[in-house]
Amino acid sequence: MYDDTADLLRLHGVQVTAQRLAVLAAVSCRPHGTADDVATAVRAEIGVISRQAVYDALGVLADKGLIRRIQPAGSPARYEGRAGDNHHHLICRTCGRMVDVDCAVGAAPCLTPADDSGYEIDEAEVIYWGRCPECLTHSPGVLGSDGETVPVPRISHENDSSETDRAKAHDQTDKP
Repeated sequence: MYDDTADLLRLHGVQVTAQRLAVLAAVSCRPHGTADDVATAVRAEIGVISRQAVYDALGVLADKGLIRRIQPAGSPARYEGRAGDNHHHLICRTCGRMVDVDCAVGAAPCLTPADDSGYEIDEAEVIYWGRCPECLTHSPGVLGSDGETVPVPRISHENDSSETDRAKAHDQTDKP
């Protein structure tokens, strides 16, 4: 596997290191893992590696399009090996489980907004929020005082200043 992976890194102009090989393997084996999840897996594979080295490798691999970074609101960044297609994600509000879901209709309908404001759009990130089947089975709803089912609270995004910070961090025009 490492020979093929090393060739893949070289093909994308990435210097081959044991850390990068291990990070790429960990992301491929653990879709939607956090940087901490990846670091734990890499340490089990190669031994000592700093948290910064893991973040650096994740950054390089994401910049080169070898992995995808997903930043759901109110959640740490997650990483997956499925990159380069227009798939989206379902996230459980109760347990945080994340699964892939293909684009709903056509090749990439979400790439055509009502108003593109002159932008050339090349990617859309859609996240569906709800509850997974397991959480629905274990807790179908919370009963209120009158016996009626009360909806599960939603995560508020109104005052999420990190949204603005993430938007700035992903703005391609700010790159030197």
